[in-house]
Amino acid sequence: MDQRGKPSGPAARLNAILRHLSPPRGAAPAPITIPTSAKVSAVTQPGRFRYTLDNDVLTTEQRQFYEENGYLVIKKLVSDEDIERFRKEFIRICNKEVNPLGAMIMQDETLRSQSVQSEKTVNKVQDFQEDEELFRYCTLPQVLRYIECFTGPNIMAMHMMLINKLPDSDGQTFRHPMHQDLHYFPFRPADRIVCSWTAMERADRNNGCLVVLPGTHKESLKPHGYPKWEGTVNKLFHGILDYDENSPRVHVVMEKGDTVFFHPLLIHGSGVNKTSGFRKSISCHFASSECYYIDVKDTLQEDLEKEVLELASRKFNLSSLDLKDIWSFRARLVQGERVNL
Repeated sequence: MDQRGKPSGPAARLNAILRHLSPPRGAAPAPITIPTSAKVSAVTQPGRFRYTLDNDVLTTEQRQFYEENGYLVIKKLVSDEDIERFRKEFIRICNKEVNPLGAMIMQDETLRSQSVQSEKTVNKVQDFQEDEELFRYCTLPQVLRYIECFTGPNIMAMHMMLINKLPDSDGQTFRHPMHQDLHYFPFRPADRIVCSWTAMERADRNNGCLVVLPGTHKESLKPHGYPKWEGTVNKLFHGILDYDENSPRVHVVMEKGDTVFFHPLLIHGSGVNKTSGFRKSISCHFASSECYYIDVKDTLQEDLEKEVLELASRKFNLSSLDLKDIWSFRARLVQGERVNL
């Protein structure tokens, strides 16, 4: 706070962003035109399709696969050129050559004592909506063509991450427990939310590819918490508390540029990186801008809200945040109109 009691530093910057992202009451949002061939209808076919919308992008077989399994891989959707640009920007952020406003630079808990921040210690750049280069991923026309098939034409980019899975130690701290992404999201309906996750190099069982439990997107949100593993668990790496390790699973092997789209209730995670290299991916969760926020008090997400608000309050030195403020800060309109979200 400054002498007049107004927020300063990071808090002032957050307030400025929130003002910028929230249009004046009664003001019509300026449309953002992104080329697309998807002509999506919000009316699904009763009894047949629930998780995808009518479109001319997905084949019937692709729609049926997503409906049944909750995920869909599209080969070579993102170019090598774009991926190299994202990689270079990530290295610049790691080396502190750029400092994107609001971005959370996350380092593995076991490496925090190392004084030099670099690619060897940063395992995630989160909330990069103010980084023009990385945010390009969220506006790629070829990605949005597919996103429309799940959200409809009015699209908000809600949560962005560039994940750098480091070579793992014996403590397996870079393993991500099996979880459902909806655990982190205070908005609904879940069926109009989808994640786009692009491999920035080959991802397989050796370097900790995604692991999914097909069909679990049809289940409800389950209680989450920190797994009872030996050693250190990274902050906010929550997992399903009663997860059965013997559940049938699929390792999603992907080549560079391949992109998987998956439902926020799909149970998924990733294993350890047993190689000496870095397994990078870039992702964004998108939602229809017609989604709405929910009050998570007295729900399975209440404990998460407390933890997130504690972290955000420390980062921005604010005492009056709520979860809606955090997600309003993250949300960016990428196509169509801002409606309710």
